[in-house]
Amino acid sequence: MMDPAKLRAALRKPWIGPLVALVAVYLLFVALRPDTFARPTNLVTMARQTAVVGIAASGMTMLMILGGIDLSVGSMVALTTVIVAASLKAGAGVATAVLAGVAFAALAGAANGAITTGLGVTPFIVTLGAMRILRGVAKGLAHEQKIDVDAHGLDALVAPVPDSRAWMLFPPSVYLMLASAALAGVILKYTRFGRHIVAVGSNEQTALLCGVEVGRVKVAVYTLSAALAGLAGVIEFGTLTVGDPTDSNGLELEVIASVVIGGGSLSGGEGSVPGALIGAFLMTVIKTGCTHLGWSNWVQEVVTGGIIVTAVAVDRLRRARRAG
Repeated sequence: MMDPAKLRAALRKPWIGPLVALVAVYLLFVALRPDTFARPTNLVTMARQTAVVGIAASGMTMLMILGGIDLSVGSMVALTTVIVAASLKAGAGVATAVLAGVAFAALAGAANGAITTGLGVTPFIVTLGAMRILRGVAKGLAHEQKIDVDAHGLDALVAPVPDSRAWMLFPPSVYLMLASAALAGVILKYTRFGRHIVAVGSNEQTALLCGVEVGRVKVAVYTLSAALAGLAGVIEFGTLTVGDPTDSNGLELEVIASVVIGGGSLSGGEGSVPGALIGAFLMTVIKTGCTHLGWSNWVQEVVTGGIIVTAVAVDRLRRARRAG
């Protein structure tokens, strides 16, 4: 039997509340649409649809714990689809095209981190500018149109698992999402670098006085977060099978919302990778459930927006209670 003290500590985890909400919402839609929503294939589909946001949210969690934010994630994902498509069309191999897309996203993230650190410009402004710049670069590379190209097997990352590999249960994109979350979780909990991320996000000046190289930590986190956004872009290309410079508008808001719903704080110092994945899956469940009920898209947006506002309000109340 679990020790009561350990049980209370477990229940105080920031992702417990979102998990309870996820289970409740899922069961609600199961009760309303048991004939379609409760099917195992629907669960697999929702997991597959969560992969892009979930992968990007793992990186965003580290960034928000650091005290930063990245509004250019959606543009990075779109640009990655364009780079992958353009590389494949130019005759590059699959590995080269994927590495090119992820590497360019990582370089963009490093630039965001360097400008934020070196010039002291707030992350909101830097990444807001980067959002427009990267979107413009994507449109320029694609000549303001979609790039049609053979997916060279990258569509298998998100395609339903064939009967011959039914043991996999989920497509590779879902496992890439879980691997990204595991990587971010291990970094935050078990490495010196992760402790420095939390220290900088909690109190940057104190971290600096303790010998933490704040500038390097910031650049490294922005780079890693952007690389994961690039990986999400590869998954998005597998879904679209085209390079689309107009894709993923507003994706950054979904990613940030996932982190906040999962217990992350916009003030830095707090966050949970499992919570971010739960937040991402919660939004997918809501969208899918509304679709199964035949609700209009605007209803889905209202419900999702309400959840985001509620999550931020809960975060504020939690911080105020601790301060008091």
